Amino acid sequence: MAVIEKKIRLAGSKGSREVVALFDSGAMYSCVRSDLARQLEKVVPIPGAMTFRTAKRGETLTARERISVNIHINGCRVSDEFMVIPGLVEPVIIGAATMQKWRMELDFEHDRVIIDPRVTKLRLLSAGHRPEIGEVSPTAPDYKEEQPRPVLDPGPIRPILKADSGCILQKALTRVKFCTRNSPGFLTWNRPGLD
Repeated sequence: MAVIEKKIRLAGSKGSREVVALFDSGAMYSCVRSDLARQLEKVVPIPGAMTFRTAKRGETLTARERISVNIHINGCRVSDEFMVIPGLVEPVIIGAATMQKWRMELDFEHDRVIIDPRVTKLRLLSAGHRPEIGEVSPTAPDYKEEQPRPVLDPGPIRPILKADSGCILQKALTRVKFCTRNSPGFLTWNRPGLD
């Protein structure tokens, strides 16, 4: 178990706050202190309380509520669920499940949290296309297409949530790239400023 402290911004429907979060590789779930949770988002009851063991022998904490908020870190926005824990010492603990979901890496040598901005991209595929194993993705960093051609009629488009994207399209697409090599109708949504 190792920890790094880093300033992040949490944003919910009620507001946003900058806090120093504890990135804890020994904690499975992300947790938030009760008072902070209520400032950010409407708390939702958990069907059946969840009890967690602490590092102190025989001590447990119980979560009966949760919230879902956006996390702004290193210029990237991701979102996840936080267990609301009354009396939590730290305002926010980012656990291993959140770090794995968003491919965050803890660099203990330089005391920093690394997140790849590509995990925040949403990819859309035409209804008939499914990528094959080993297929080159047009969004891969080493992918180079000699003569990119726009697809005039990609067919019906439906969102497919890939394991590395995890984000929800909340506003209209700002820019869309059409790529045709090895994946007809492949669309990539890019947030402004990330490419």
